[in-house]
Amino acid sequence: MEFATFADRAAAIEAEPADLEIIAHVTALLEEAADGEDRSADAAAEPQTLEIVARFVQGRVFPAWESTTLDIGPNTCYEAIARAAGTNVDADDVEERLAEVGEIGDVAASYEFGGQQGLGAFTGGGDENGAGGDLTVREVDETLTDLAAAEGSGSQDRKEDLLFGLFNRCSSDEARYLARLVLSEMRIGVGEGTVRDAISEAFDVPTESVERALQVSNDYSEVARVAHEEGQDGLDSMDLEIGRPVQAMLAQAGTVTNALEEWDEAAVEWKYDGARVQLHHEPAPDAAETSDATNGAAGETRVFSRNMEDVTDALPEVVEFAAKHLEEPTILDGEVVAIDDEGSTLPFQEVLKRFRRKHDVAKAREDVAVRPVFFDCLHAGGEDLLEEPLTTRHERLEAVLRDDPEQEPEDVDGLSLLWRTKDSDVIESIDAEALEAGHEGIMLKNPDSTYSPGRRGKNWRKRKPDVETLDCVVTGAEWGEGRRATFLGTFELSVRNGDDLETVGKVATGITDEKLAELTELLEPHIAAEDGQEVDLEPEVVFEVGYEEIQRSPTYSSGYALRFPRFVGVRSDKGPADAETLDRLERLRK
Repeated sequence: MEFATFADRAAAIEAEPADLEIIAHVTALLEEAADGEDRSADAAAEPQTLEIVARFVQGRVFPAWESTTLDIGPNTCYEAIARAAGTNVDADDVEERLAEVGEIGDVAASYEFGGQQGLGAFTGGGDENGAGGDLTVREVDETLTDLAAAEGSGSQDRKEDLLFGLFNRCSSDEARYLARLVLSEMRIGVGEGTVRDAISEAFDVPTESVERALQVSNDYSEVARVAHEEGQDGLDSMDLEIGRPVQAMLAQAGTVTNALEEWDEAAVEWKYDGARVQLHHEPAPDAAETSDATNGAAGETRVFSRNMEDVTDALPEVVEFAAKHLEEPTILDGEVVAIDDEGSTLPFQEVLKRFRRKHDVAKAREDVAVRPVFFDCLHAGGEDLLEEPLTTRHERLEAVLRDDPEQEPEDVDGLSLLWRTKDSDVIESIDAEALEAGHEGIMLKNPDSTYSPGRRGKNWRKRKPDVETLDCVVTGAEWGEGRRATFLGTFELSVRNGDDLETVGKVATGITDEKLAELTELLEPHIAAEDGQEVDLEPEVVFEVGYEEIQRSPTYSSGYALRFPRFVGVRSDKGPADAETLDRLERLRK
């Protein structure tokens, strides 16, 4: 499939306001991609057009479970566009036009590409000047894969060269969607549910089978391929894989009364003030005789964050825990908590220091120790457990963690205890014990609930004490004054409203000078523009913010303001797509 064809289809989808028609467009796109497959033996090992299109239409270059990223900043993209646009254009011109137009795809489409020399052979195709080649979807995918692999000295120049080569072969429409794809700003109205339904329609397979296959694989490209080539039987045979993370099941806020009314009986757990992790462990044959099962010849242990980033190297304690306690292939869901020398838990911000660390992990480990606590078992001994009820999964969790069959649950290392009760007073006492132990409170779960990756349903409820908090995207800031003049402060907060971000207030309280220095270091690389003391920030960082009340307010674009907001911490385990929505803000106010 030519990339121009993909761009045409993307434009048609973007122009369509009706959900059903969007699904129909995506269905036709997948069918067309499947019809043009290269089924030769030589091509079998390469990603096929269908697989690539299933990702590209969502704005993804790589499957959601892969930790690979393009690692391209806006400036690199601007430089590549400017070079392809001609000698009279530079990156500043592109950025100025972006300020006027407001969207990078339209900016890229406003230039005429194809006239620059020197990289025709470098990118493949095209005439002797590198222009006019029929760019295919496969070529775009291969070039972006090469771009992501570039590292070391000169890697940024190589990335820019590769990207320039692509833009140099683009028409206006192709450039529009290439720029959006590279900067993860596709935004044509295609969500995960749209692609799920389109796969079902395109290849005549039940939506339920597609949904289940997506839950266990977390890979829309693979599910599209299997649906096309193997149909429902192939989808139904897909299983979880050790080393391939799935989306975490999520909880919503709730009360004890509502939980007991809906479920009759509640499963209760402590809610730890930690960071979510998913442990994948494949023991080596000699795992019982070695203390290191990471990257073994026949075994492997990987640890993934809530966002499915590979954080194995940053958390050697979790790897060591798996090598010591797990004797069968296992996928566990849990948290890591920071602890002091006496084993008492430390605040959430302490554990995040470990997640960010890529170098000198041994020193970081001396400064902040962590321990894992697991509350769910998704796979054990070759058996997927997603469809089993919570109580069965927890029994299996106890079994895989127990070192001695006679061990009591409270003595099992790394096990989050689970209580089942119909009595609200019992739940209150468990909550009090959790708070006294230094944790956030309790989780309420439906004992009969299955595990639904990526879902924030009513089967898991989080109950927090004191003030409610929101996870807001930081979209602006102000430079301080006096002794704080070199620090960013008074941070502008926003929530999601579809593809847009709407402001809800500013926060400046609850932040020490030391923390302001850390936040300035974190946010400075994301400064998009400055006007005096005011700074516009690229929406990359999420703050957890406490508040006393949500009020109506014409001051902010959301129509609401947080009363007495206070900084709680940075949610480095969350991205902007995980931040609060305007709909939830309105529900909380009610």
